[in-house]
Formats: sequence, C-alpha cells, structure tokens
Amino acid sequence: MKAAGTSLKQRARRKLVRQAHQPRGVIGWAVGWMFAHRPSNRKRNIWAVSLLDVQPTDRVLEIGFGPGVAIAEFAARATRGHVFGIDHSQAMVRQAARRNAAAVRAQRVHLTRASVEELPSFGDPLDAILAVNSVGFWRDPVERLGELRRLLRPAGRIALVSQPRCPGATRKDTARAAQELRDMLTRAGFIHLRVETLELDPPVACVLADNPAGMPSPAT
Repeated sequence: MKAAGTSLKQRARRKLVRQAHQPRGVIGWAVGWMFAHRPSNRKRNIWAVSLLDVQPTDRVLEIGFGPGVAIAEFAARATRGHVFGIDHSQAMVRQAARRNAAAVRAQRVHLTRASVEELPSFGDPLDAILAVNSVGFWRDPVERLGELRRLLRPAGRIALVSQPRCPGATRKDTARAAQELRDMLTRAGFIHLRVETLELDPPVACVLADNPAGMPSPAT
C-alpha cells in the first residue's frame, strides 16, 4: 500500500509539472490561477521586473508569461512603450490577456501564443527581455539566447530567473542553477553578468546581462 501511495504521488507530481510547463484545459487554468495568487510567485515576478529598471518608453519581452503577473508589472512601468509576451499555452494567453485587459485594448501589451523556438516579429529592437523558470524547458538554450540577443538593441538587457522546484531544493541548487544560466549567457555572447538573489524557500536567482554595443551577434 505504501508503494502504491508513493506511485500515485509521483504521478500526480509529474502531472503538475506538465501542467506548469504547458497549462491546458480546466486544470491548466487552475494552475495559472494558483501561480498568479501564490504570494511567493507574485513576489518573485515583481522582483525580477524591478531588476530590469524598465523605463516609460521601453520595449520589453517576457518569454513564458504564464498568468501575466510580470506582464502587468512591465505595463505599469513602460507606460509609453510596448510590452510583448509569448507563451505556448493558449490557456495562459487568455488568462494573461484578461489580467491585462486595459493595456491590451490600448495596444500597449501584445500577447501571442508562440514558443521561443519560433519567435514572432516584434518590430523594432527590444530594450529588455525576461524569462522566469523557463530556460530549462528550451531546446538548445544557448542558440535560443543568441537569437534573443539579436532582438535586443545595443546595451539592451536580459534577466533569466530560476527558482528550483524539485522536492527538497536548497540554496546549493539555486547556486548551481545560477551558474548554469551564467555559462549559457556567456556562450551566447552577453556581457556584464551579475547575479541577484531573493530570499525565498528555496532562494531565487536572477542572472542579468547586457547585449554588447557595436559587436556582431554570435553565429548559430
């Protein structure tokens, strides 16, 4: 009975991870609602946005915006700019659009169902890019980061956030995740890397970097 109970818990955990990666249907909607209202998630996303120092006229992109908490924070800061978001879950596109309805109607927020592997056009160069707990799901993340760097203006900035969600995750797991993100950003050609930490359980790491000015993007 104990083994059966453990197996059920493992299956439930795997199902939750799948829904967190790509929320679908009623369960996906509920997962998004939970992420939007969990205090630690809200604190993590708002903190990450604050580190990018978004200005009123900035053009910013979030990859994997989920229920749209960080999108709303971006929109409150880039009041004369544009906020773009891509997410491969239609349930999250609908939920984030509802959360940011006024800014969507004003055409300041633009939400698209898309993946980082098939980026849509964003027009003019971007000032900042954010990805929270999504890089681990990307195929060929260094190549993807190189493509994102080409979307940034010279000296544009990027923030990659990781809060390990495996059972029993510790500060060491956060430090290891931060180092992996640093290595990927360096290989993709970003400079001026720095790491900021938010003291949650487990801690959250945000690795920030700049796009070099006047330098060609790396070959892919």
